[in-house]
Amino acid sequence: MLTILGPKLKSFRARLVKERSGAGARALLLILLGAGFWTAVFGLSYRILKYIKGVEEIGPLMAGKMLAVALLAFAAILLLSNLVTALSTFFLAKDLDMLVAAPVDWIWLYLSKLAETLGHSSWMVALMAVPILTAYGVVFDGGPFFPLVVLAALFPFFLMPTVIGSILTLVLVNVFPARRARDLLSLIAIAAGGGLVLFLRLLRPEQLARPEGFQNLMEFIAVLRAPSHPLLPSEWAASALMNWLLRVGDPLPLILLWTTAGALIVIGASLHRRLYMPGFTKSQEGANTGGGRAVWQRWFAPLFGWLPPTRREFILKDLRVFFRDATQWSQLILLAVLLLVYVFNIRSLPLFTGEKVPYALITLVVFLNQGLGGFVLAAIAARFIFPSVSLEGRQLWLLRSSPLDLRAMLWSKYWVGTLPLLILALFIGVLTNRILQAPPFMMLLSIITTVCFTLAVGALALGMGVLYPQFDTENAAQIPTSFGGLVFMMAAVSLLAVIIVVQAIPVAEQLRHWQLGEPAEPPASLFFAVGAVFGICALATVIPLRMGLKRLSALEV
Repeated sequence: MLTILGPKLKSFRARLVKERSGAGARALLLILLGAGFWTAVFGLSYRILKYIKGVEEIGPLMAGKMLAVALLAFAAILLLSNLVTALSTFFLAKDLDMLVAAPVDWIWLYLSKLAETLGHSSWMVALMAVPILTAYGVVFDGGPFFPLVVLAALFPFFLMPTVIGSILTLVLVNVFPARRARDLLSLIAIAAGGGLVLFLRLLRPEQLARPEGFQNLMEFIAVLRAPSHPLLPSEWAASALMNWLLRVGDPLPLILLWTTAGALIVIGASLHRRLYMPGFTKSQEGANTGGGRAVWQRWFAPLFGWLPPTRREFILKDLRVFFRDATQWSQLILLAVLLLVYVFNIRSLPLFTGEKVPYALITLVVFLNQGLGGFVLAAIAARFIFPSVSLEGRQLWLLRSSPLDLRAMLWSKYWVGTLPLLILALFIGVLTNRILQAPPFMMLLSIITTVCFTLAVGALALGMGVLYPQFDTENAAQIPTSFGGLVFMMAAVSLLAVIIVVQAIPVAEQLRHWQLGEPAEPPASLFFAVGAVFGICALATVIPLRMGLKRLSALEV
């Protein structure tokens, strides 16, 4: 296994050595951000668990149920991630042509690719679990051997989704060509992930924080036990960890985890021996492509007939590329689910439950909703607008060497990404403000702020995408998580924070007038704040686009 995986490790180390320029600053920034994230997650988990532990009788039960739900979510994420990752490592990796033809025993090839799939798909979930489980160990006094218990419980827990994902991928590739299977798996993974998020939100876990809302203790316990089943590996892992923390001597959960993981590896190896070579042969076939170009021309060309030919063709090309790649347009499914969860969260706020809520509090919630909505818009821009130039790939030299205007290409990408984002932003803003029963002046302020910030964040995403391109990536989903994507998100959040700070003064003054019972006319400072927001967003729009155009003209591909 080490011999087979050795070239991967050496190439990874070589990339780290090659990218010395700015590597120290990037590593320091990532370490600081990671430490801040870990500290925040640990602090939140610690406060919640400390409070729950003090609840008599049901405190440990609630803590165990929270851990089981978290591990259930992790298991679903791991399974979906392994479905897509196993396809790349087992069938589409560039080293497979040499490894399959080499005199390598099939079992070592299977175990090596299984280990590679496990590493690629599980590292992020593992890092997310570290602060949460650390909080459990600190609050419940897990002792110095608790990390070993965590490793003993989580290693087979992480291994089972990897084996199941590789088995499902193996069967699927024997039915479909690998390229088509990749699109199908991406679509299934994203749809299932969106369904999982929606399901967990509709469970309304915030009810557990308000036991007084239940008629009796038995109803509360029934809700507490709702998303559990004794055959779920997440229940076994949670029971193994809680048994150690609560000093319960029951080794059965660990035995179930390890024996089930071992049985799955044996089943996966048996299927791999019989189905891998036929599946690998089929994976060399390309996916069939339909003649969708004429459909695009028929539907979209008339809509952009008023534009100059160069810009019209750039826009049509970007739309074709977007909807031709299933890994791109399928992200719209997850986006729709997240927006539904966002609106559901706003609708679930206890502001209109029959009790009298101060008008100023509602206005404050509406104002804070602008910040949360702006963060959502920045995340969407990072996913769809930031990678637009990088997705041109090495073929960008064709555009550079042609007499086509690069300014037209840049502006077409800007409007193709920003206009749908602006429509979505206005829809979300108006809908959530109507749900919150926002006063007229807050509704107007929200719409103005949304329009200005959306135009600015679209330009910021496109400009940063040109400054930090990723032409050699094979997966568009990896581009927003690069260093450039991190810089863009920091810049977008900073811009959003500046806008909120500028608007906070007139909003606070308006709230003070309402609390004193004075006439509720907009204060004079509001007009200065709106003008300042216009100026800030105008600069944040023009400067990145000009920098992006200058960088695009000098870019060597």
